Amino acid sequence: MLGAIGLDERQESAYRALVALGAAEVSDLAHRLALPVGDTERTLRRLESQGLAAQSSARTGRWVAAPPGVALGALLTQQRHELEQAELAASLLAQEYRAEAATEPAVHDLVEVVTGASAVTHRFLQLQLGAVDEVCALVTGKPIAVSGVDNDAEALAVERGVRYRVVIEREVLALPTGILELSTALGRHERIRVVDRVPTKLVVADRTLAMVPLTGRGAEPAALVVHASGLLESLMGLFESVWRDALPLRLGAGAQITEDEMTGPDPTDLEILSLLLAGMTDASVAKQLDLGLRTVQRRVKGLMELAGVTTRLQLGWHAYEKGWVAR
Repeated sequence: MLGAIGLDERQESAYRALVALGAAEVSDLAHRLALPVGDTERTLRRLESQGLAAQSSARTGRWVAAPPGVALGALLTQQRHELEQAELAASLLAQEYRAEAATEPAVHDLVEVVTGASAVTHRFLQLQLGAVDEVCALVTGKPIAVSGVDNDAEALAVERGVRYRVVIEREVLALPTGILELSTALGRHERIRVVDRVPTKLVVADRTLAMVPLTGRGAEPAALVVHASGLLESLMGLFESVWRDALPLRLGAGAQITEDEMTGPDPTDLEILSLLLAGMTDASVAKQLDLGLRTVQRRVKGLMELAGVTTRLQLGWHAYEKGWVAR
């Protein structure tokens, strides 16, 4: 519990015992902690250096506990200061990295190769833990290094507000833990769709960093980490293409996972879309159709979610591609 301020388990136990007793001989404290006298004395010396304990001036060999409110408060203040300094250093490094990335990067800096199961697993989890806005993934039934059950980073990222859009192969539904993993993900309000097969495993964080596998069955796990570049844009385009054609998964009654048929826009949506494509603003569309401005914006957002796109330009392209405009 006190590990966050630098105490190990033995030191914390000794301090707690000393606080409970108020003061104690080294031998008595060693007996209470079930430790050798020498180890107990070294532990007390460590507590003394942290301002948590002191030798009694009235009696040699007797130790007293420093008041927790004062002593622990000082350590917490120091810890906060160190964290603030680390945060500042991280911010400065991030600025330096962005400034460097703004210049023309060397080709070999845009792609890195990660080999070995441990390294691939670490990079995969790191990519998700570093995400701020959104993680997009194509998932097969044969994980390279990390299964859905072992992907603790996913839950942590969602807790921080990171959105997940995931397309899975239908094969995943038949895995022993597939339904459980998907139910858990849907319960966290992740958006999941299903297709018969995905073209490749893929994970993209914040549209700035992607990871794809390099090796097949029987070979040592390896992956390609792609930084912001034309290649990354192509991978993101591949994901969006698969996402558009996939069927949404939802949790039905009794926590049963079902697939929803993709529904198209209703007549009002089509009217809004037609007027927007004609160059009208949201406010003009709302006035023309006698709708509220927020209603128009909400419906446009719904169309973008239905199309699986993030910009209105993409929505216009999708509308023509799917024949919505002709309707």
